Amino acid sequence: MRIGLLTDGGYPYATGESRLWCDRLVRGLPQHEFDLFALSRSADQERRGWVRLPDRVARVRTAPMWTDEDGPRHPGRPRGLTGRLATGLGRSYGRRDRRRFTAHVTALVGAVCARAEAGPESGGADAGAVSGPFADGLYGLAELARERDGLRTALRSEATVRIVESACRAPGTGRTVHSATVPDYLAFVAELERALRPLSLDWYEEDGLGAVDVCHAASGGAAALPGLLAKRFFGVPLLVTEHGVPLRAHYLVSSGAALGAPVRALLANFHGLLASEVYRQAAVITPGNTHVRRWQERFGAGRDKLRTVYPGMEAERFGAVGEGHDAGGPATLVWIGRIEPAKDLIALLHAFAEVRRAEPDTRLRIFGAPVHEREGDTYLAGCRALAAQLFPDEAPDPYAEGDSPVTFEEIGGPEVPDLAHAYAAGGVVVLSSVVEGFPISLVEAMFCGRATVSTDVGAVVEVVGGTGLVVPPRNPRALADACVELLRDPERRARLGAAARARALELFTVEQNLAAFRGIYLDLAGHAPARRTVPATTWDPDGPPRPFATPPEAHVLGELPPEPVTAGFPAPGSAGASRVPSWAIGAEGVCAGARGAGDGDA
Repeated sequence: MRIGLLTDGGYPYATGESRLWCDRLVRGLPQHEFDLFALSRSADQERRGWVRLPDRVARVRTAPMWTDEDGPRHPGRPRGLTGRLATGLGRSYGRRDRRRFTAHVTALVGAVCARAEAGPESGGADAGAVSGPFADGLYGLAELARERDGLRTALRSEATVRIVESACRAPGTGRTVHSATVPDYLAFVAELERALRPLSLDWYEEDGLGAVDVCHAASGGAAALPGLLAKRFFGVPLLVTEHGVPLRAHYLVSSGAALGAPVRALLANFHGLLASEVYRQAAVITPGNTHVRRWQERFGAGRDKLRTVYPGMEAERFGAVGEGHDAGGPATLVWIGRIEPAKDLIALLHAFAEVRRAEPDTRLRIFGAPVHEREGDTYLAGCRALAAQLFPDEAPDPYAEGDSPVTFEEIGGPEVPDLAHAYAAGGVVVLSSVVEGFPISLVEAMFCGRATVSTDVGAVVEVVGGTGLVVPPRNPRALADACVELLRDPERRARLGAAARARALELFTVEQNLAAFRGIYLDLAGHAPARRTVPATTWDPDGPPRPFATPPEAHVLGELPPEPVTAGFPAPGSAGASRVPSWAIGAEGVCAGARGAGDGDA
């Protein structure tokens, strides 16, 4: 099968959260061929290049979701809405196309501007009344973009701003949206154009997304939008995998952005309607955990489509630690992760002060690096200063740790050369987050056979099961009590660690993840209708359609014979029947024949 893997800011780029998971998927399913359709999120991401791709990746097509005009946004004058873009729809649009564009944008924006009570998350009858016009407008714009080579100029035109203004002022809109002003209209139009950029890509051709058997979106949102259009134009089944909740992440980011309340409300409605349409059209949806699954159900995902598939992680790298002992000493707490406010190291340090009063010999080793550049550095500096304030006798200088019971370290030194050694440095691993999706560091600690103390956020309870202690977030006292309890009970700590390792090996390995998707791919191909992917003049127009978009014989060098076929294979005795069958060719030979000029590893 040929799988069209859709990513947004991840694989094959060297940065991005989906990079490792997608790479394991592609390398772990050698019986399939993958075409990558990747959206990039910044110039910096493109400068860092790609990871080395396996040979079974036949094609890579990329598209930037950023432009030179994108940058720091001001709520009063969004960049890119000046000059010629504000003059109208442009000369390339005739009268008929202008009417079509106006009708489609009016339908889409009207649905977005409708009352929040009628949004897709309400689950009531009004939700369908809003989702229908939204979908009509979305697909209508996609068809227009396909015919007119894009929509960017039109979407950023004065005509679009006027449509948004009329929709916001229409009767029945919510109070927040109704209060929008001209700067809000301009800001929302700029954000809408960014969100709809996938509509203007050149991927929607017979030799693009029309040539794959299954579209697999590695996340929702922008990554799934090309999959929606592939289903619309070519009937390609769509599989959507979400390990986190893009919609929830959007809410968190937009709440802190320099955008007014009306713009945030409009964007929330837009992304909610888009998620609802993605879930409605997807053949299968694979949430990475129950926490994600609840969000998907809230926005209309049918339970018959949902199959929970946990992210696969490499257990072998932690095998030696998991089968060993407390090399770092049982009186040491370990924290591992990205140093950012969501991890709530402030609460952890206050909790550790309580732990030290109960167990004076305890140490806390924090392994990590700041993220988001200046913001992360500032947060790390604040954590160091707090540690010096809480333990003044041990470290009077906040940047000179000395004999402090709290150390801030990075992995890669002579004492801690890799991640496994970091987990081996202590007897109890602590997670103190206030926001968490799928807790990767917690699973890694379980692979290492470590007892854990975690806050009840995201999918923590689902991951831990009964193999660790879970406390409420933002509660240093509860966090300290749980740590002290495990520090004083080595037998219980050992039992929990052994149970955690057994649970992780059963549920969270790469092997179980690959087995799940292997079955899902075959199931989708078996239930998808056959599609004819060659011109009727080449094959018998009355003959049966080919069962797959790309027949196996296409991977053999040379041209396919023009003779009629039966069930997608050359007729006996024809020129094609004497060829070496595709199943007799190794993976290297298949990929060598499939790769075209210009393809290659980064």
